[in-house]
Amino acid sequence: MNLTDVALRRKTEPVHGLYIAESSKVIRRALASGHTPRAVLTGEKWLTDMTELFHDRDVPIFVGSDKDVEAMTGFHLHRGALASMNRPAVVAVDTILSEARLVVILEDLVDHTNVGAIFRAVAGMGADAVLISPSCADPLYRRSIRVSMGSVLQVPWARFDNWPNELDTLRNAGFHVAALALNEHAHDLRDFARDRPDRVALVFGAEGDGLRASTLDRVDSVVRIPMQHGIDSLNVASAAAVALYALT
Repeated sequence: MNLTDVALRRKTEPVHGLYIAESSKVIRRALASGHTPRAVLTGEKWLTDMTELFHDRDVPIFVGSDKDVEAMTGFHLHRGALASMNRPAVVAVDTILSEARLVVILEDLVDHTNVGAIFRAVAGMGADAVLISPSCADPLYRRSIRVSMGSVLQVPWARFDNWPNELDTLRNAGFHVAALALNEHAHDLRDFARDRPDRVALVFGAEGDGLRASTLDRVDSVVRIPMQHGIDSLNVASAAAVALYALT
């Protein structure tokens, strides 16, 4: 499989129950999270490190020259190794919501870098979980994992089956659903944070298209981050970090 082919990996990896962990740091985090490795591919200079890491596991370690590894993967492997990992069991949305107080919802994001950066913000700011729409990019895509510094392997997350109809599930669990968007009815984030509800779900949409009209029609509040100098909005990952900081 060419690991630079996004469409191919998005189609095949979930079906076969695997994801790719890149770099020794991410692999260690995956193992610490209880994920099960299938196999490892590494360069000659990283073999000792990988052998020590997997010394107590029955996992095949494949070694190749830089040239051979690049020919197989489609890119230069300079972060130590790639590990094929079994995907963890799917978690139900209800299970995640039962203990959460602050969750982030990602609607139809297609940029894996943004997905990974948002997971990193969720972990760093102390939010509880991430929920994603059926069409949202895969958090376990290699780039998402790398950008998140492995936090996608630690932050609880689940995928909705029927978004935005599952907004009712959030309300039934006691969540106030607030969408980050630009419209005439939006509240200033600072005002919203000053008197925030006990349980909040923040909804973020894809850059460009933003949130669906059907979603905005059904949320409890619309919130915006006040901007200056003619800038109307932040990158979605930056906006998520700002909003989470304000609410934690």
